[in-house]
Amino acid sequence: MDLENRFRKILGAAHVLTGDDMAPYCEDWTKKYRSNPAAVLRPGSTAEVSAILKLAYETGTAIVPAAGRTGLNGGAYADGQFLLSVERLNDIREIRADALTATVGAGVVLTQLHEAAEVQGLVFPLTFGAKGSAMIGGVLSTNAGGSNVVRYGSTRGLCLGLEVVLADGRVMDLMSQLHKDNSGYDLKDLFIGAEGTLGIITAAVVKLAPKPRAYATAMVAAPDLSQALVLLNRLQEATGGAVEAFEYMPRRYIEAHLKKFPSAREPFDAPHEINIMVEVGATAPRDATPGPDGTVPIAAYLEEALSGMLEEGAILDAIVARNEAQRRSIWERREQAAEVTLGRLPIVNCDVALPVDKVGIFLERATQTLGELDPMSENLCVAHLGDGNIHFSIYPSSKDPAFHDCISEMIEDLVLQFRGSFSAEHGIGLSKKPSMARRKNPVALDVMRAVKAALDPKGILNPGKVLPD
Repeated sequence: MDLENRFRKILGAAHVLTGDDMAPYCEDWTKKYRSNPAAVLRPGSTAEVSAILKLAYETGTAIVPAAGRTGLNGGAYADGQFLLSVERLNDIREIRADALTATVGAGVVLTQLHEAAEVQGLVFPLTFGAKGSAMIGGVLSTNAGGSNVVRYGSTRGLCLGLEVVLADGRVMDLMSQLHKDNSGYDLKDLFIGAEGTLGIITAAVVKLAPKPRAYATAMVAAPDLSQALVLLNRLQEATGGAVEAFEYMPRRYIEAHLKKFPSAREPFDAPHEINIMVEVGATAPRDATPGPDGTVPIAAYLEEALSGMLEEGAILDAIVARNEAQRRSIWERREQAAEVTLGRLPIVNCDVALPVDKVGIFLERATQTLGELDPMSENLCVAHLGDGNIHFSIYPSSKDPAFHDCISEMIEDLVLQFRGSFSAEHGIGLSKKPSMARRKNPVALDVMRAVKAALDPKGILNPGKVLPD
């Protein structure tokens, strides 16, 4: 109680939540990880975060940072610990349109940044289904990817600078707007993807991009995933590298989506096994300005490429969106994936990354091996095919956690055969600590532990996450 009162002196009583007021913070989006924090701390400035951590460091008190709580791996689980929410650090400090940068607080919601950038004719290109809840601090702490990685890169590639509060309360100002700075170690990359175990991100400088003047969006049916990659490469060549999204949805996912959302429509007149959502964005006026007949050049490039491949038999079908409503319908099919795949229990949720040309063989072998291990199991997958990130959800016939671990190990074995990763964009949290222990290079783990010990010697920052015990 004395510690709570000391936090109240820092934040004010209204921003130290206890009892029923903590209810929204006690579970994440999956509802798998339910906790009972000692209290929820809601700082409104970097100075208040600094004061909290100085007190926590002095008293050896664990602090668990949280943002939008849209994670899937228990990264913000805080049972009996103080949870620090960055939600009030939600100021967009500056948008420099000429420099294509934005300086934002860690509590800025992704959609909020999208809207602010659009006013300037720009985009912050990171996007995924939880964009209405996910916050900048969270997406940086997990190095989120999303659907536009194929053109713009993951969150790490979109970040120029950070403001970080260290475990002892010191504020490290790395808020550079430079694209090149070779003055020693690139420290900001230590904190991106670290899930708050090394420091608490309070603000960031992120890259913006010109908003495409026109989009061309289509659903394409391919005979197999190798032909889908041919399609991607040909579209990149035809559009000068303007492919923004290249998303794979197998037939089983389409059926599950239609069941979950009965008002949705089939992507094609006839069902196909390999369904690809592709979007191309044009920023140059020559590619976006309609001709005399109303045809937008970027759409013509897409249709021409698809028609040629259709005649060759390289693709089986294609439907191009003719208006914004049709485009949004295509995007909704993909962005509703979390609601489709995660609403069923028991589940073994695998978020893996592979070389793009190995996705097909991985899925084939994973399905075969899973059928041998658990013939009664089912699975669903969707994939950011353009960068090899697969979300593979397995519904085993048993609720036994040990059996679920066997399934995870099987997937890990297959992934590592192709030099892939057992974690692509959802982070480690609690769920993937066993995978870290089994699969991460031991020397790499030693280095990670050394970094953790140097930056957080008392182990107060998000303890028990990421690193194996």
